[in-house]
Amino acid sequence: MKSGVCYVVGAGDNYGLDFVPKAEDFVIGVDGGFQVLKDRGITANLVIGDFDSLEVIPEHPNVIRLNTKKDDTDMWAAVREGMGAGYEIFHIYCGTGGRMDHTIANIQLMAELAQGGRQGYLMDRDCVMTAITNRAITFPKHLKGYVSVFSLSEKSKGVNLKGLKYELNNAVLTNTYPLGVSNEFTGEESVISVKCGTLLIVFPRG
Repeated sequence: MKSGVCYVVGAGDNYGLDFVPKAEDFVIGVDGGFQVLKDRGITANLVIGDFDSLEVIPEHPNVIRLNTKKDDTDMWAAVREGMGAGYEIFHIYCGTGGRMDHTIANIQLMAELAQGGRQGYLMDRDCVMTAITNRAITFPKHLKGYVSVFSLSEKSKGVNLKGLKYELNNAVLTNTYPLGVSNEFTGEESVISVKCGTLLIVFPRG
């Protein structure tokens, strides 16, 4: 497995690309995301899509053109390429805003990555969305603001929230009731964990 980060840039709303890829990283431009990367001066290692957003096949040495009739969205297809290249950490930009159905699809993608033992981060305007399955995630002391926790499983059992304003101990969250919404960081290290299930975690960007 690769030690770097796979950066995936889509054709959704652009809230800023705050990364500088390193040699071990892999950058994928998804359809119109190729132009976003080009405008930012970041070189894509791979360009993929059906190019209905870009409306032209880009001139690039590594292009995968997808059929418009397919099961995977362009973003899912891009992440599958990143997984095939050996990456386990994915930072996804321009994957929210615009069409709500695509935003929901990308939230589901966070669950797919988590359930496969990988980690995805979906960057929105002011927040980041990630998911964990049957494990814990730790946040450092310096984080401020709201953090929300939702169950993406029908039930998520053994949920623990430590170091946050409102703590939970061995709780059960469901995908029909938002018990974990609008919690807050306290200036202390915090830990969110789940024994059985997949959690969506929303926290401040930056």
